[in-house]
Amino acid sequence: MSVSRTSVRRAAVVTLLGAAGVFLVQPAASAHVTVTPTSPAAPGGYTRVAFNVPNEKPAASTVKLEVVLPAGHPLASVSVQPVPGWTVTPQKTKLPQPVQTDDGTVTEAVTSIVWQGGQVQPGQFQQFLVGLGPLPKDTGKLVFKALQTYSDGSVVRWIDEPDGSGAEPEHPAPTLTLAAAPAAAAPEQAAVTTDPTARVLGGGGLALAIAACGWAWQSRRRARPEPVEPSPVARTPKVGV
Repeated sequence: MSVSRTSVRRAAVVTLLGAAGVFLVQPAASAHVTVTPTSPAAPGGYTRVAFNVPNEKPAASTVKLEVVLPAGHPLASVSVQPVPGWTVTPQKTKLPQPVQTDDGTVTEAVTSIVWQGGQVQPGQFQQFLVGLGPLPKDTGKLVFKALQTYSDGSVVRWIDEPDGSGAEPEHPAPTLTLAAAPAAAAPEQAAVTTDPTARVLGGGGLALAIAACGWAWQSRRRARPEPVEPSPVARTPKVGV
């Protein structure tokens, strides 16, 4: 039984629409506010992270973001990158216990950062870049809490931490995983032959090559014809009779 091209096209369209429907009905994990390192985030080092803020409301814009830094692991150095159209305000607080760093003792640190004045329209997202350090050495992750404010007055609190069950919380807090920086590769060194057998074989090969050249030269010399001297008879001029 033959199948018309129109039937095949209809089947392909239905298949594509069905696949698209599966993706549309499933909630996208990217709808959450997340934090992503843009450089290695190793314990004891410095890194730069991006707070990714998508707008998950169809009829309101994100107009404010507040990120609360982990109180249990204060960061002595926090710097923010300006975002066009947004005003950023790092808020410092006196630490209950001073933190010792390579630059000295730190008695206050940035505990929260607020961005406002701009807008993230529906269907769009915005990244907010922050430099952090030195990262703590006594933990494998840093949990940030984020409050996302919309133009309709609603606030989504991304503050939930995993409860150990393996299920994702409804409003998970942005979490930065710390990992040791990859070890630098050792410079390649030229291989040096130290095997005495290899040295002997190498020297023997060179000697054979020299001997072969000499033998070829001698053979060529022996094969060259010697010049023939004319006989005395041939050199005597003829005398007319």
